[in-house]
Amino acid sequence: MPPTYWGFSHRHFAGGFFLFPQEIPTVSHTVTIKTKITDLTAIQAACQRLKLPQPTKGEVRLFDRVAQGIGVHLDGWRFPICVESDGNLLYDHFQGFWGSPEKLDQFQQMYAVEKAKLEARKQGYQCSESLLADGSIRLQVLVEA
Repeated sequence: MPPTYWGFSHRHFAGGFFLFPQEIPTVSHTVTIKTKITDLTAIQAACQRLKLPQPTKGEVRLFDRVAQGIGVHLDGWRFPICVESDGNLLYDHFQGFWGSPEKLDQFQQMYAVEKAKLEARKQGYQCSESLLADGSIRLQVLVEA
C-alpha cells in the first residue's frame, strides 16, 4: 500500500488561526485545529526561523504592567508579547503604531508550523513544507500505511 501524505495549510480568522490538514492524493477531509501557544520548543524554533531574539521566561514588561510568562520580541515592536502559561497572548501594539500586527501573524504562523512538525516527528513521521503564493505554508506529513 502506498504511503499517505497529509498537508497542513494555515488560515487566519478574527481570533487566531487554524491548521487545515488534508490527505493527499486520496479522498481528503478537513479537520480544524485551533492552536494555543504553549510549547517553549516550538516558540524557540519560530523565533529562530523569523530571526528574532530567543524568548525569555519570567517577567515581561508590557506598556502598562509587568506580566509573567514567555517574552517574545517581535521585529519592530516597541514592547514584547507575553505568552502566558495557558497559551494566551498579552500584547499592545497601539493599533499598529508600536508594532505591525502582521509580525504577530507571522509569529503565530511559524509557531503553528513548528508545533505541527514537532508533534509529527514525535510520532515518527517525516515532514516537508512549501511556501504557497498567498503566503500560507503547506506542511506535508508522511504517514506510512
